Amino acid sequence: MNTDALLQGRFKDLANKAYQKNIYTFTNFLSASDLDIFYSILPDINHVPYQIFGGREGCDRVMIRFGSEDMTGYELPFPITILQITPLLDKFSDELTHRDVLGSLMNLGIEREMTGDIVMKESSRSGKRNTAYVFCVSSIADYITDNLTRIKHTNVRCIICPDDDLPDIVPTLEEFQCIAASERIDAAIASITKLSRSQTVALFREKKVFLNNRILENNSYNLKPEDTLSIRGYGKFIYKGCGHETRKGRIYLTFERYV
Repeated sequence: MNTDALLQGRFKDLANKAYQKNIYTFTNFLSASDLDIFYSILPDINHVPYQIFGGREGCDRVMIRFGSEDMTGYELPFPITILQITPLLDKFSDELTHRDVLGSLMNLGIEREMTGDIVMKESSRSGKRNTAYVFCVSSIADYITDNLTRIKHTNVRCIICPDDDLPDIVPTLEEFQCIAASERIDAAIASITKLSRSQTVALFREKKVFLNNRILENNSYNLKPEDTLSIRGYGKFIYKGCGHETRKGRIYLTFERYV
């Protein structure tokens, strides 16, 4: 049985368990590809209420909760905990990236499905990008705080953000423009990635393009303002619209890049 079929079976088992026992069931964190598999089996489990959430609005990695208050008679929050990771000595810390933090978590033996989004922020003191907020399954939060003490060459402190004092965790966005032949998504991606037409088409074929958190295989789609575009290996972007034309009839496309 392939991985997709196993995941389909897992979704169905969780949905049926929630429905038959009148309880809530939860997945671990899912990627956009995992969600696409979930949507493919919705007709088989459309009798079971569900909710998708990742810890805040707009998360890339999310959980699915099967069940509802109407069905169970009570409300149960998602088992998601937010961790704050900061350097012990801000002045001497490294600049840290999403990959650095994820690598350190995986070195602790933590599977990727146990962690959700990782949001990097700048220090208010040094201006270095060395502070991370990690969304994780609540059952492993204490393990991470007890064992995550170093990222790259930087000694860090990891604490659980209290529910009554959660920070405003909003990703940093950076605006930029690129020039493309049109608003077609393949033209936009070619301009963003600097890839050839054949290489850009391959991204769609290999299911590396996600539009609004869904796999997109239609490379002729025309982008619309506020569309969220993710290109595996190249980043995540929000399309803001097109501007004036160049002398050769090409157009300026404006995006916001997650940094």
